[in-house]
Amino acid sequence: MPPDERVVLDSDLRYLDSKGNLLASRAELSVARMLAFLGHDYRYNAQLDLPGGGKAHVDFAVVPSAAGNNNNNNIIISSSSERFIEVVDSEADAEKFRRIKEALPALDIVAVGHSKYASRVGEIDSMFFYDESERMSTGSIFIEDPSLAFDYAHILPLVEKCSVLHGHTSTVMVEIIGSMKNNLVVDFGEAKRIIKDTLNAIDHKFFINKKYLKKEDDVHYFVEFQGPRGYFSLQLPKMTTYMMPGEATVENLSTEIIRLLAPRMPPNVEAIGVYIYEGVNKGAHIIAGVKKDGRDG
Repeated sequence: MPPDERVVLDSDLRYLDSKGNLLASRAELSVARMLAFLGHDYRYNAQLDLPGGGKAHVDFAVVPSAAGNNNNNNIIISSSSERFIEVVDSEADAEKFRRIKEALPALDIVAVGHSKYASRVGEIDSMFFYDESERMSTGSIFIEDPSLAFDYAHILPLVEKCSVLHGHTSTVMVEIIGSMKNNLVVDFGEAKRIIKDTLNAIDHKFFINKKYLKKEDDVHYFVEFQGPRGYFSLQLPKMTTYMMPGEATVENLSTEIIRLLAPRMPPNVEAIGVYIYEGVNKGAHIIAGVKKDGRDG
């Protein structure tokens, strides 16, 4: 993958802003993008000290430019010059906003949320400007086809049953999540082509954790490890070997496929999910947010 691109992983992915913060909703992402567009620095999930020793977290603290850029999400904010934004996506958010306003009446804070919560927080002190059409602007497609499969061999030295060389034929299902353009996330035909090209790059390869690499030359990797079934010393052709950043489990293979898919996806794609089936009725599923450095928002 090119050095200016990276994939951020989280099993319960929501949305990622330009700072790499994992946000809870599309509305929070919209606020983060608006702040970035206007040139305002902000901290996500800022902590407030309440009277009596209590604490509360606010979704966004907009900070003076003199404070500089700081990606620490748990900074304690105390300056009266700060402005705060709470995104109200639930009854609990509305209740939290009400408690903060009662505890700190002089605090410069505003709520942004769905109109159904307006009565809970007071319309004068809030801006309920997004509706269901905004929430539906992100969609997903999934592609499952028998042709989306690859053959591979691997060894898992830490698992006794799998600590000898063996192979699998695995089928793949891919979910693509992103903002919709012309009511499409990505054309099915284009997505299928990208997935097939990616799987071709890893088809009929031997996967092994790179930590077992002892040396290499122009043609071969030399791998050694002690496992439950004895000591292994392998000379592996580079052209048929794929070095992994971790053990060659089906979970890590899902992650590696996402890393290969991410830079090939159009810029509106925000997340990719990969399901790999290892045999029948078992496998792994990983979802990753796609973060390309230099791309807006």
